[in-house]
Amino acid sequence: MTKALALTSGGLDSILAAKLVANQGIEVTGICFASAFFGSRNAEKMAEQIGMPLIIIDFTKEHLKMTKDPKHGYGKNMNPCIDCHAMMLNYAGKYMEEHGYDFLITGEVLNQRPMSQNIQSLNIVKKESGYEDKILRPLSALKLPPTQMELDGIVDRTKLLGFSGKTRKPQIQLAEEMGIVEYPSPAGGCFLTEPNFGRRLKDLYEHGKEEADVNDVKLLDIGRHFRLTENAKAVSTRNKDEYDKLKDYITEDMWVFDTAEHKGSTVLLKTSSGYEPTEDEIYLTASITARYSKGKDEEEVSVKYKRLDEVKYEFVNVKPAEDEDIKEYML
Repeated sequence: MTKALALTSGGLDSILAAKLVANQGIEVTGICFASAFFGSRNAEKMAEQIGMPLIIIDFTKEHLKMTKDPKHGYGKNMNPCIDCHAMMLNYAGKYMEEHGYDFLITGEVLNQRPMSQNIQSLNIVKKESGYEDKILRPLSALKLPPTQMELDGIVDRTKLLGFSGKTRKPQIQLAEEMGIVEYPSPAGGCFLTEPNFGRRLKDLYEHGKEEADVNDVKLLDIGRHFRLTENAKAVSTRNKDEYDKLKDYITEDMWVFDTAEHKGSTVLLKTSSGYEPTEDEIYLTASITARYSKGKDEEEVSVKYKRLDEVKYEFVNVKPAEDEDIKEYML
């Protein structure tokens, strides 16, 4: 029996593409990739809806390295979609070869996205994946040259589609026909496409790209971020849930700030490798800590701080920062 491996992002298009091929009597298995920027939860939910087995591959370290210097650059935010798609197809192609699958399926739609899904980009992705003769794009197949699978009669081209452009109406109609009722928004699921996250990631890479690790990236999605100086950044929690998340990413090279006598935000001071914060950087971080505490309206607030691996706190009295004063630092 013919077997295909369907790249499954968790969005609607990829699951429609998989189902379209499965309806031809081909055994289809989903393959999903997880990294610091996206997970597998949506893909698991979507695969379950159509009863499709799903393989999950974590390529966090390799993917993070790629995002630092993508060959084809970034999209509107910090999303290197062309390089990302080619990388996923390369990994999927290797899995295909190792486990006896016949070809790959993607949910890409011609001209849906201006940078990554125009005809030139689709061809680049196909070529750089290393598996260009094994990639089928069922949703736009009739707008593209026939693949080897179609020419060989493995896949019936007449049962494929010719979707093109940004409109989602054909996909939504097809989903109704297939009984797929739950699916996420088109742009959901990848932090790299989000403007706020992208701004923070750009700042991270501009201030130590080579040293940036998975821990640094995970931290970007928590709390308020402030670029204080070239070598120092502060992260302030907004609630207990964020603090509980933050605890997992505090490392020994970070300073932890809390108000000594008032309830409020915990603030991290993170510096460049081997860099000791100046008095001004400590004072500014402490004033941000005071601003996001119950003592924000006091003339002076006592703030305690220490490195994670230290036992004793240092104390500093500060005037809580004004919103206008710290606005310029906020990411």
